[in-house]
Amino acid sequence: MSGEGRAKEEGHGKISRVIRLGTRKSQLARIQTDSVADKLKELYPDVHLEIVAMSTIGDKILDQALSKIGEKSLFTKELENALERNEVDIVVHSLKDLPTALPLGFTIGAVLERESPNDAVVLHPKNAGLTLDALPDKSVIGTSSLRRAAQLKKRFPQLEFENIRGNLNTRLRKLDEKDDYAAIILAAAGLKRMGWEDRISQILGPDDCMYAVGQGALAVEVRARDKDILEMVSVLHHPDTVLRCIAERAFLRHLEGGCSVPVAVHTEVKESVLYLTGAVYSLDGADCLKETMQTIIAPNSAAEECVQDGVHVGVTANNIPASSKAAAEKLGVDLATLLLSKGAKDILTTARQLNDAR
Repeated sequence: MSGEGRAKEEGHGKISRVIRLGTRKSQLARIQTDSVADKLKELYPDVHLEIVAMSTIGDKILDQALSKIGEKSLFTKELENALERNEVDIVVHSLKDLPTALPLGFTIGAVLERESPNDAVVLHPKNAGLTLDALPDKSVIGTSSLRRAAQLKKRFPQLEFENIRGNLNTRLRKLDEKDDYAAIILAAAGLKRMGWEDRISQILGPDDCMYAVGQGALAVEVRARDKDILEMVSVLHHPDTVLRCIAERAFLRHLEGGCSVPVAVHTEVKESVLYLTGAVYSLDGADCLKETMQTIIAPNSAAEECVQDGVHVGVTANNIPASSKAAAEKLGVDLATLLLSKGAKDILTTARQLNDAR
């Protein structure tokens, strides 16, 4: 089976497939991987799924800001190493953790329907019922994201922003058990998947804080050569989410952005039109370039077949019309080109240098 999965003989002599899913060890990562496994079990009842959990660099280094560690694949490298060694066949990630250029031989075989991509405010219990606007001046807000800090410093100049690291459980514990933070900012999707929606005090809309590329979406990474596994997971693709995320990833890749610079996006699909808003910020949020563009993502013709047209910013989605994917990718590149023509490179270069110097 060329390492794409193993055979397992059941009691009645039937040979069944064993597929191994790799995941990080955190509770949220396990919940996300279990949700993908449940969908696959429903679709392929004869397939045996085994979950293999492991720690990544990002899970181990908790005393530094993510943007300072300097490793692009903080939460993915160990998982991809296991994929390369055929120790696992599928890896489930938060799409926002995946670099826009994947290692050779790997591809994103499925992008599942997006949970809310927005950021959420979680208040210290003593501030229950308040919003960011209503917090006392100089209140300290915890976030590990330069993107969030840059936007929120501009929007709420009376507040102070400090780094906070750790998985969701750890960050909530740091908030609740100490008086260091008045609130922390987290992805709404993670809180919802953990069943902690009741901790969300405020959802930040695009006027307050646009989100990270791919935020809220789950990605299934596979070996590109494993055509049968690629086909198996492709049914999990959610077309609108795929097209939005292709546009977002193309935007980020063309900007040459990453987690060490503040880049934010907002996308939506309305009546076959994909809208992409993208922005770059200085670290303090004072400098900002922001633009919106749109494209039609309806297939070129009703008869357009889904063809094997290769990879779009790391995503293989042969069951989605080629012209739609090409339009989404071009939208991202065009918007990045527009921002670069207005000086985005200078803003990002300065942000990167200042962050490195901290």
